[in-house]
Amino acid sequence: MHQQPEKMRPLIEQMFIRGPAGKLETLITVSTTPNPHNAIAIVCHPHPLHEGTMHNKVVHTMARTFSDLGIPVARFNFRGVEASEGTFDNAIGEVADLAAVIAFMQNRYPDRAVWLAGFSFGAYIALKASVNNQAAYLLTVAPAIHLYDTSNIEIPNCPWLLIMGDKDEIVSPDAVFRWTEKITPAPDMVQMEGAGHFFHRRLVELKNILIQHIQTLKT
Repeated sequence: MHQQPEKMRPLIEQMFIRGPAGKLETLITVSTTPNPHNAIAIVCHPHPLHEGTMHNKVVHTMARTFSDLGIPVARFNFRGVEASEGTFDNAIGEVADLAAVIAFMQNRYPDRAVWLAGFSFGAYIALKASVNNQAAYLLTVAPAIHLYDTSNIEIPNCPWLLIMGDKDEIVSPDAVFRWTEKITPAPDMVQMEGAGHFFHRRLVELKNILIQHIQTLKT
């Protein structure tokens, strides 16, 4: 019998990117899979003051999903988290951190569409940065809209997937559902029945939902 060729593992690069408040600890995953979407992805982590880092399991799942689809993906620690320099800036400086990582990835991979993603606090940051950074795709998982005023956030016109567990114990599902009813254009909403904030034992399902949504996009 002929053995199937072993699938090459993606290359993970550890580096520091220059941010507005100092260096930002970053992991860039470069896939060996073809990239039909001609995109780059940047994934943002949960709240820095509540042990949120780029190593969070939901963040890792999102990054791995993009990589499996052939998309180079960066995840990074916001200012003041682990080896990143600076101090927490209450969702203002963190948007600037994200912009710095986007600029780095655009310089490294020119002429590629920018895809933004985030979990909880990171979802709020990704949403807040999406229009100014011309995001071509947005993924927000359990967006922490209760933490900050969302009335002045520009709503993107790009494809946007919002995934929410209906048993989320940290971000109110009802508040998120009410908020999405008031915005135009509204995101594509997936409500995961029985899922809590951290999607314990539901990460494979979350990954499959994301893949299915991306498969609906035009390449």
